[in-house]
Amino acid sequence: MLPDDATNYSLFRDCFSSALLQRVSIANPTKPRKKRGAKGRKGGQPSKQDSSLPIKDENDNDSKPDGDSSALADDLAEFIEFLASETFAALPNELQELSYSQLQTDSKLTDKWIDVPASDLVENILLLMPPSVTESLDAYSLLAPETSFNRLLGDALSAYLDSVSAPPPVWSSTKVSECEICGRDWVPLTYHHLIPKVTHAKVLKRGWHEEWLLNSVAWLCRACHSYVHRVASNEVLAREFFTVEKLLERDDIQGWAQWVGRVSGSLSASGSGQQEIALKGTATGDDESFRYWLVVKGFHAFLYTCIFTPPSQTL
Repeated sequence: MLPDDATNYSLFRDCFSSALLQRVSIANPTKPRKKRGAKGRKGGQPSKQDSSLPIKDENDNDSKPDGDSSALADDLAEFIEFLASETFAALPNELQELSYSQLQTDSKLTDKWIDVPASDLVENILLLMPPSVTESLDAYSLLAPETSFNRLLGDALSAYLDSVSAPPPVWSSTKVSECEICGRDWVPLTYHHLIPKVTHAKVLKRGWHEEWLLNSVAWLCRACHSYVHRVASNEVLAREFFTVEKLLERDDIQGWAQWVGRVSGSLSASGSGQQEIALKGTATGDDESFRYWLVVKGFHAFLYTCIFTPPSQTL
């Protein structure tokens, strides 16, 4: 069973799935042989009575309808999920939680997991592997005859270790198509240093973060970028709100994101002059209405500037 904080599981599942799909037995596959070791389990393993994996029948003549093909693909995805979860759960906790940050601060982890020969690593982990994994692969004939589970596990682990030990990407390569706070994709984006640059020296001196994290960025629209810097000081942002996820935990930022998304339509209309014409038309004969129109027009101009004007200086 996977722990609730198994943050690396989805990464391992993708590595395991890729390694397995490259080796699925396609040529002359056989129907699954019944084996006691591959019984259905409550924990998520498909039972042979109700599972149809993508293994062709020799008399099938490739005549399965599209609906059946889709169902078979879903069954295979479910089966891979089971195999990956069983395999990951058997890994040592230290290997499950391994990260680039840990490797930078503890050289023993590098010696133990990264620099060790792959064959030795696989041999040690196989001793921890539950029989259900190998027996299920054997029962469903998923692997080609020349492929052993050792090779499959070795390739999956190598890809996993390469991923968890990789340094973070250069900030310019992380750009997204929409603001990471409000989600709007039609406004220009700016990059917000999650650890503000003016705090870098203090951050390192006080040990709040490691140096490799200093240039982490989030891609925000101008309005959300400005709002983030209004709700907290640079030092508080650096110490407590240094990821997008932590920023979005704040109630005020959640409320802001919902509000700015709702006003986007009216601001677009204001930008085209449609609202201005409508408001001005109702205020021409009344001084009080005209003053009200001026206030509304100024407010719209302010919001329009916040949201559409590119920043003159990026913090």
